[in-house]
Amino acid sequence: MTEGAGLRAGDAGDLPDDLTAAEAGMWQAFRNGSVYDLSSGDAVVDDPHGGHPWGPDRTVRARIVCWLLLDGPPALAGRVSSLKLRGVQISGTLDLAGGTVVPYVEMRGCRFERDVLLPEARFTTARLVDCSVPRLEAARVHTEGDLHLPRCRFLGGVRLTDAHIGTDLLLNQAIVQRDRSGRSIAADGMTVGQDLQAELLESHGEVSLRSAKIGVSLSLRGARLSNPYGRLALNAPQLTVGRTLYLTPAGVGASMLSGATPARGTRIQRVECEGGVRLDDGRFGDAVDLERARFAFTDDQELSLRRVQTPELRFLGERPQRGKVVLSGARVVNLVDRATAWPAPGNLHMGGFTYENLVPQGPFPLTERLDWVAAATAEYNPEPYERLASVLRAGGEDEDAREVLLAKQRRRRESLPIAAKLWGYAQDWTVAYGYRPGRAAVWMALLWAAGSLAFAHASHPPVQPGQQPPWNPALFALDLLLPVIDLGQVGVWRLSGGWQWLAAALILLGWILATTVAAGATRLLRRN
Repeated sequence: MTEGAGLRAGDAGDLPDDLTAAEAGMWQAFRNGSVYDLSSGDAVVDDPHGGHPWGPDRTVRARIVCWLLLDGPPALAGRVSSLKLRGVQISGTLDLAGGTVVPYVEMRGCRFERDVLLPEARFTTARLVDCSVPRLEAARVHTEGDLHLPRCRFLGGVRLTDAHIGTDLLLNQAIVQRDRSGRSIAADGMTVGQDLQAELLESHGEVSLRSAKIGVSLSLRGARLSNPYGRLALNAPQLTVGRTLYLTPAGVGASMLSGATPARGTRIQRVECEGGVRLDDGRFGDAVDLERARFAFTDDQELSLRRVQTPELRFLGERPQRGKVVLSGARVVNLVDRATAWPAPGNLHMGGFTYENLVPQGPFPLTERLDWVAAATAEYNPEPYERLASVLRAGGEDEDAREVLLAKQRRRRESLPIAAKLWGYAQDWTVAYGYRPGRAAVWMALLWAAGSLAFAHASHPPVQPGQQPPWNPALFALDLLLPVIDLGQVGVWRLSGGWQWLAAALILLGWILATTVAAGATRLLRRN
């Protein structure tokens, strides 16, 4: 019997002649809208990912499945036709490319012998749960509702390039191997109306989400992303997420609630990423959360957050032992971090990184925060210091802000020529570059006291006898120390020998103190 004749017979309510017993049962279940279950009840035998063979009694042809979905028989009276398969093996290639599938589709614990081809197909809702699929090819697929692929295993990757998912895309606990191009999931330009959940995902290749748009949240809780074949395990530049990107731990077990924070005592699995992560130019409505994430990089791999914009960055993962963390040009409002999360000096780059508030989790003293800034600047760069000082000052930590700016000047001094470096040391020792002006008063008081005691024993004949004021060693020493101001002492007494050298030293030290104070005051006024 030809396929066309079979179709006409189906329209009349009869079964096509060439159906096997398994296919005939599926046909009737489709019209009835009921679940068609061919599982044996033995968990080992029914495992779609196991090696136990499923015979003809559990096998249907992909052509018949396509027939039902694209142009199937009418539903029985009072029923809604739908394809609900459980424990079924589909032989041949399931090719629905360009088709419009109206019936509801749900396949659980099924085994596909060949690829599933869905490019440019249209669905209402499609669910493949715990299925074994050689490869899912679904570029530009369109669903009005969900696309669920949890616990499935894809031996040759998943392609969802430019797909449009109306509500949720689920990849929880899926295992995806790479395709011939090295990608496990290729979903560039994909649009998801609500959530993309890939919790406890196991990926062996590059997950590519370039220019993807997620309406609400992207959850990679507990995911294990590994790409030993290339540089990137997660490649998602220009990613847009309406709310939060989660790279956080997930609870493991049957009672796990998707998206929920694991309860105390629950065994958890943290995100582990073997390979680079690229989130450049991403836009996130609420936060990027990296709590307890573990990154294993090679020396040329990096966690790249260049020009990312998000209200909150929760940098709370484990410190990468190798590779780099790049935040150049990123803009965040709240930086939530801990001291132990940041990489070693030379592996952190923060040029142009701006943040408005610091929210440290755990001890993060100012000395370690200064080390954090120094780690990000292999060569002197004032910007990270000035940003940190501005944030501290806005938070009312004026003293800490001055310490940061002082550290900036000391770091700058190391890049100067020898003469400027010596002058920098003089400013540091005397008034700490103007950030500790009280030092100038202390130095002035010490020099004044020393000069007063010394000149009390000096020989001091007058320049013009009979016209001099009374000798006052304290006033004479002060007149030497204060530049510009004339107290009427220096010009009327004549010193000789070592006293002349002492007077010259006090004049020089007075000018140095005055100059450093003026330089520090100018710096403070310019800053304010």
